[in-house]
Amino acid sequence: MIVSTFLMALANIFHSIIQIYIWVIIISALLSWVRPDPFNPIVSLLYRLTEPAYALVRRVVPTAIGGFDVAPIIVLLGLQFIDQFAITLLYKVAAGL
Repeated sequence: MIVSTFLMALANIFHSIIQIYIWVIIISALLSWVRPDPFNPIVSLLYRLTEPAYALVRRVVPTAIGGFDVAPIIVLLGLQFIDQFAITLLYKVAAGL
């Protein structure tokens, strides 16, 4: 009982973190279209939060297509997969305990 409740709480926290990071990526991608001041603290924070994930994807897959960077889309799809697969798996494991 305690372990299943712990796993459900953990799944909820992971789901929330993934959803927040998805919004960070969306905001960062939208800001990249308007070329904001890179010395703005919010812009630099968004860059520091998203660039490691983009760099990981760029090492594996070429992401520049006609001058358009698809790294945010690939990261978003990966996060959606993790959210659907891992969180659902945690819920099912917790329900089975």
